[in-house]
Amino acid sequence: MDAHLTEWLNLSIRWIHMIVGVAWIGASFYFVWLENNLNRANPREGLSGDLWAIHGGGIYHLEKYKLAPPQMPENLHWFKWEAYTTWLSGVALLMVVYYLNPSLYLIAPGSELSPAAAIAIGFGSLIVGWFVYDLLCDSPLGKTPALLGLVLFVLVIAACWGYSQVFSGRAAYIHTGALIGTIMVGNVFRIIMPAQRALVAAIEQNRTPDPVLPAKGLLRSRHNNYFTLPVLFIMISNHFPSTYGSEYNWLILAALGALSVLARHYFNTRHNSNRFAWALPAAALGMICLAYVTAPNRQPAAPNLAATSPEQASTSAQQSGASASQFAQVSEVIHERCTVCHSAQPSSPLFSAAPAGVMFDTAEQIREQAAKIHAQTVASQIMPLGNITQMTQDERDLLGDWIAKGASID
Repeated sequence: MDAHLTEWLNLSIRWIHMIVGVAWIGASFYFVWLENNLNRANPREGLSGDLWAIHGGGIYHLEKYKLAPPQMPENLHWFKWEAYTTWLSGVALLMVVYYLNPSLYLIAPGSELSPAAAIAIGFGSLIVGWFVYDLLCDSPLGKTPALLGLVLFVLVIAACWGYSQVFSGRAAYIHTGALIGTIMVGNVFRIIMPAQRALVAAIEQNRTPDPVLPAKGLLRSRHNNYFTLPVLFIMISNHFPSTYGSEYNWLILAALGALSVLARHYFNTRHNSNRFAWALPAAALGMICLAYVTAPNRQPAAPNLAATSPEQASTSAQQSGASASQFAQVSEVIHERCTVCHSAQPSSPLFSAAPAGVMFDTAEQIREQAAKIHAQTVASQIMPLGNITQMTQDERDLLGDWIAKGASID
């Protein structure tokens, strides 16, 4: 497929995914907040609580019925299409980005896994994952929500570890997010919506509603609420190669996921109790600790090029032993392995413009990007993508040594 067309297809689907995803998450967060803030003191007959709010220059009065109003309204708003469209656009994005170019984005460099097998593992695991989750929720574990939540957390991280054994770091993270997203939309489609339809039908037919279905729907809705923040991180994780590019990427995701759940629990409970007031500070402290323990080896380290003038860097490089002959080797490696994509005129058919606007056409451009080169080519080794240009370890070591000596181009 033409690179320009692929890019715009990617952009369009990603934009749709963001729009509907924000709508789904926003509605979910709002109703959780509403439920937690209802005034349940002395509600009038038939109500379980109400709430007064002001927003956008207007005052609102919202009421929640214990079961239903005496007369069902003609226009009852249902919240489902946001979820369905988020999943459908997410799957479309998975296909466009990862499945159309499996050797580039999906399969781990050096893996002998065929594209067809990789795609089958990726998509098949989403379907299998939903059924495993559904069976666990319907098992005796479902009667102990805390234990069920712990088991689900362990299984999701185990899935991430499994993905990381066969996929690139980026693909492992994205498929973990897709697995969670599939579970979430499966909850809406298979459990929550049928429970709501059954409730409305029972009310309209003057029957006593089955209490089992609403209870199942409530459990799945809570799961979706706690899944949300980890999924949101995974959606932006491609911007942070020190996470998915790490040898221990699955452990990093486990830590970030646990901290996200902790933060979400704080917001879910802060209006009812101060028991978990510690949760948000603990999550913040956990992020600081995680940043510390995942810091790359500082020998060699990428220089702080943003705070160093070219003259200072040149002097420092000369004192450290960097030489013009070394940069000549570095430049040769960069132009052979990197400018296929990172150029004003990429020669790769996969890109019509330099990814992220990063170009290595001149010595100055190479030096300006030295810190990123170190982070993504030397430290995490996630670049080149899929190592399609076959950069060797010796070449990575050469880049690291040049950067450690000051990244001189003179």
